[in-house]
Amino acid sequence: MFGTFEGKARMTSLVRFERPVVIQIGNHSPERSVFDVNDAASILLRDFGSQTEKRRAAMDACLKVLRGKAHPPAARRAFVAAAREANILRGDSSFEPMAPRGTSSLA
Repeated sequence: MFGTFEGKARMTSLVRFERPVVIQIGNHSPERSVFDVNDAASILLRDFGSQTEKRRAAMDACLKVLRGKAHPPAARRAFVAAAREANILRGDSSFEPMAPRGTSSLA
């Protein structure tokens, strides 16, 4: 696959997402920007309510990046998919803006 990354400085620079993912965990919680794989993995472990295939895939993708076996865009894509499925995705520049909770995005 990718092999291991050389040096801690390089690993740190590769763990950040190119663009943040904006989520909102609860209806009364503030929006939160997720900037890196470490934060995404932590959110997947602590804040997701149910174990779904997309959540498992996102966790696996994050772990591969943290182990130096994959690059951050793969983990970001998987995290966005899991956040969308869990209805916590609020912003991602590669997708159209999400409608606020309790509203329809259809006009």
